[in-house]
Amino acid sequence: MIIVDTELRRREEAGRPIRVGLVGAGSIARANAIQIVNSTPGMVLSAISNRTVERAIGIWRDLGAEDVAEAADLETLERHIGNGAAVVTDDHALLAQSGQIDVILELTGAVEFGALAALAAIEGGKHFVTMNAEMDATVGPILRKKAEEAGVIYTVCEGDQPGVQMNLYRWVRTLGLTPLVCGNIKGMIDFYRTPETQAAFAKQWNQSPYMVTSFADGTKVSFEQAIVANATGMCVAKRGMAGPEHPGHIDDLLDFYDVDALRALGGVVDYALGSEPSPGVYVFGAHDDPRVHEFLHYAKMGKGPLYSFYIPYHLFHLEAPISVARAALFRDTVLATDGPIRVEVVATAKRDLKAGEVLDGIGGFLSYGVCENAWTSAAEGLLPMGLSEGCTLTRDVPKDAAIGLADVRMPGERLIDRLRAEQDAAFPTPAR
Repeated sequence: MIIVDTELRRREEAGRPIRVGLVGAGSIARANAIQIVNSTPGMVLSAISNRTVERAIGIWRDLGAEDVAEAADLETLERHIGNGAAVVTDDHALLAQSGQIDVILELTGAVEFGALAALAAIEGGKHFVTMNAEMDATVGPILRKKAEEAGVIYTVCEGDQPGVQMNLYRWVRTLGLTPLVCGNIKGMIDFYRTPETQAAFAKQWNQSPYMVTSFADGTKVSFEQAIVANATGMCVAKRGMAGPEHPGHIDDLLDFYDVDALRALGGVVDYALGSEPSPGVYVFGAHDDPRVHEFLHYAKMGKGPLYSFYIPYHLFHLEAPISVARAALFRDTVLATDGPIRVEVVATAKRDLKAGEVLDGIGGFLSYGVCENAWTSAAEGLLPMGLSEGCTLTRDVPKDAAIGLADVRMPGERLIDRLRAEQDAAFPTPAR
């Protein structure tokens, strides 16, 4: 961050700001637009794309723009950006094609649409920064590969828990410790929450009931921990993760884990329920050198063999622009997966499901997602949660059972299906 803020100020002084195209206009997109415009020197918001342009216009209005220009084609977009206007469009591909945009920041949380935006950005030669864990868990490795081949950066951003965990993971590893647990602190999980039960909370915070439901039913944390596992090479100790209930401080959770078992697994991702500091993240690491144990003990880190490191918050409304700067200025990736998926998020029935029902996807009424090791998911033929929306059940599935690929008929051809097939061919599932 110290390097990033220094370089951003240099760009500001030189009159060469990083030019950002924002895809999405929900509450998180609005917050990060405010952060870019009001609190990030050396960076400018060039244009906003959203399928409903009224919401994008609303963000510009919130930023004080009196006149907002709409662009339906590239020529119009370029003219308005060049004139310094507040610009919106319902066509995200125009941002990727613009010569006056350096980085695409995607904040939608939609798997298919996010993949469309990512591919357009990569093909347009733009760095792509996203908070879309759902998309990354589904087709992130192939998008990362395509970005590398195009000479641009594809990365999940900091702010949300996965990026914050990766920052902490890299720091702990830089200290010389071996990270063995990457964890996410959650207040509650109830697998059976629905958009109906979460409607009031969603309205209070101006969020989608489906998005809020994915937070409450455990699907979101499953996607978040899956992409951390995929980026670090970790796995899960069991389906759904251990998820201990621990109302105390996260430092006191060290004894829950067996360090030898963690080493044998190559490290695990997990979450803790009810721990403090919430809503933070944690990394537990080990060191082989007894002299370092002495140093850590002196520093009041305990006697080991595991040591606790944590960050007490994740500032998702504020931190995404830092990741934009890291990509544009230093070609630094916060989180991305270079090889095969190691942890899959598998669709699981929220209630007894009947043949003929159509799955309503992430944060819906019919299914929730849980983490499973990719080799187990592949062996059992389980349905990835990120591919589940629009699938029609061909037979009954009981409550809390994992839904199999053989249990559904896939919808019509989608980009995510094509990308997933390409990804599976490029990165076969590891044996373990």
